[in-house]
Amino acid sequence: MRLLERMRKEWFMVGIVLAIAGAKLEPSIGVNGGPLKPEITVSYIAVATIFFNSGLSLKTEELTSALVHIKLHLFIQIFTLAFFPTAIWLFLQLLSITPINEWLLKGLQTVGCMPPPVSSAVILTKAVGGNEAAAIFNSAFGSFLGIVITPLLLLLFLGSSSSVPFTSIFSQLFMTVVVPLIIGQIVRRYIKDWLERKKPPFGAVSSSVLLMIIYTTFCDTFSNPNIDLDKFSLVLILVIRIPMLKIVFAGHEHLSLISVPLLIYHPVQILLGSVLVPTIKSWMVSRQKGVKLTRPTV
Repeated sequence: MRLLERMRKEWFMVGIVLAIAGAKLEPSIGVNGGPLKPEITVSYIAVATIFFNSGLSLKTEELTSALVHIKLHLFIQIFTLAFFPTAIWLFLQLLSITPINEWLLKGLQTVGCMPPPVSSAVILTKAVGGNEAAAIFNSAFGSFLGIVITPLLLLLFLGSSSSVPFTSIFSQLFMTVVVPLIIGQIVRRYIKDWLERKKPPFGAVSSSVLLMIIYTTFCDTFSNPNIDLDKFSLVLILVIRIPMLKIVFAGHEHLSLISVPLLIYHPVQILLGSVLVPTIKSWMVSRQKGVKLTRPTV
């Protein structure tokens, strides 16, 4: 009985295990072009659902107040698109003296130059009780910045240049992030009283969508024939932790090796982030209690 209660409480972690196990047993179901059609259901519908859900659950004043946190936004964007790529480059200088494949190192640098994740960042921030509004803004804004900055970073660190289809990427981000968020806010205005009275399980909805993303991501990983490396290189990649990638390195003979870190990084990022949710959530709760206790009473 206690086990069932524990599993019910930790349903998300159980879901992650089942999603990965299902992807391992039959990856063909969730790969691009498979029965689930993740190139549509995940890339468009799932991401749009997450941001519509966020728009529906967030108070308008919370979103507007998040916009004025200029220092927070600057810190996140500078850390993601300047400090992190530079730190990765310095770290890879050390790794370059090891037997690890040089094209895997280039792949790691490519991962370091990518903009922040959109859907998973918002869901995980919400799961730990963080500032969801700030996460939404920085995820969306960082993705738009990445359209321009990521190719420049790749040119700087790797010497690779390309012609990025700015219009198509911008329109996809706008339609899957901005539009659903705005629609969610509009719908919220008309059913605000009902939402506050019924309190729908917004968190459970977003987490369920994330499980779908995890499943299809691992399906792609397990079914990819290019992930066939020597054990030393693979272990290093795992310990350290795509469309734009294919555009930047289109026709490159080492594209498969360059892609490996990105293919591994995404599922590992989601998995580790999900595993850390209970710990970070407990830390957040304790910090909030500490702040309340130290506030002077009037």
